[in-house]
This record gives sequence, structure tokens and C-alpha cells, in this order.
Amino acid sequence: MNNFHAQILTPEGSLFDEEVTGVRVPGEMGSFEVKTLHANIISSLDVGKILIRKATGEEQHFAVTGGFVEVVDSKLTLLAEAAEPVEEIDVERAKNAKQRAEERLDADDADIDKERAQKALKRAKNRIKLAADITVNTQ
Repeated sequence: MNNFHAQILTPEGSLFDEEVTGVRVPGEMGSFEVKTLHANIISSLDVGKILIRKATGEEQHFAVTGGFVEVVDSKLTLLAEAAEPVEEIDVERAKNAKQRAEERLDADDADIDKERAQKALKRAKNRIKLAADITVNTQ
């Protein structure tokens, strides 16, 4: 078959480790999909969604906050700063993180790291959007 091995690793450990037919990732220069016999590549990742097409025909979605992906000899290894299955996203936690980030960005405090707050806002919005998308698609 046209399968290859894919693995998602986070600082907490292995999040995914299976045979797949395709993996779509949010590259920093744009989203792209890796399929069987893909050329060797290393790419940085942006905040976004990972879509995995399993060898079983199922699809699995993950929220990712950045990292790197490497494809070597038909094996994909994704090193994520943080990632989680979309169906496990804690929406209330994400909404609270969004609110905190917005408050930090609106504050007139020179000690607040605006770039860090902007990144936190982007991560929170991504998690909220992906959780909503998966809810709509499963109804």
C-alpha cells in the first residue's frame, strides 16, 4: 500500500505513532501535505492544524503551536512545541487564555511583552476555532 510512518513528538512524549497515507501540516510559509514517497524535507511549523489521514482510512486532527517537521526516507517526524488532539481541547481554558492575552495587549503597561501576548492570542484563537470546527463536523 501507499503508507508511510508518521510520529508526533512533544516535550511530554509521543502523541501519535502510526502508519498513514498523508499528513497536512501548517508550515510557516504555508500549509502543505506529505504523502508516500515525499522528498526529504525539513520545515518549521506555524500555529495551526495537523490533519492525519491514517492507513485505516480515518482522519485525526491536532492543534499545534509550532515546531518542526522532518521527512526522511518516507518517515515523517513532527517535533511540536505543544500539540493536542482537537477533540481534547479544553474550550473554556482556551477562551480564558484568549481573554488574558487580549487584556495584556490592551494594557498600557510597558512591562508587558506584547509579542508574547500576541502569540498567546494566536494560539488561543486557533484552539477555539479548531474545537468549533470539529464540533460542527461531528454533528
